[in-house]
Amino acid sequence: MFLAEEAEKTSTYTGTFTMFDPFVLLFTIVIAIACIRLLSARRKNKFAIGFSVVALLVFLLMDFVMISGW
Repeated sequence: MFLAEEAEKTSTYTGTFTMFDPFVLLFTIVIAIACIRLLSARRKNKFAIGFSVVALLVFLLMDFVMISGW
């Protein structure tokens, strides 16, 4: 019973904002800038473009889930 009572006390926290959230948003902006720079470069590196696009999509999805939980 003691563990169940402690778990209930900690689960009543309603806010889901953590200090890691601004860093995730900042990383998303940095990845977006890098993706734009790669796409506008004269010599195209297809691997780097593909990697940055996939990373940007993952971070955008993570931002959407994170912000919808606020």
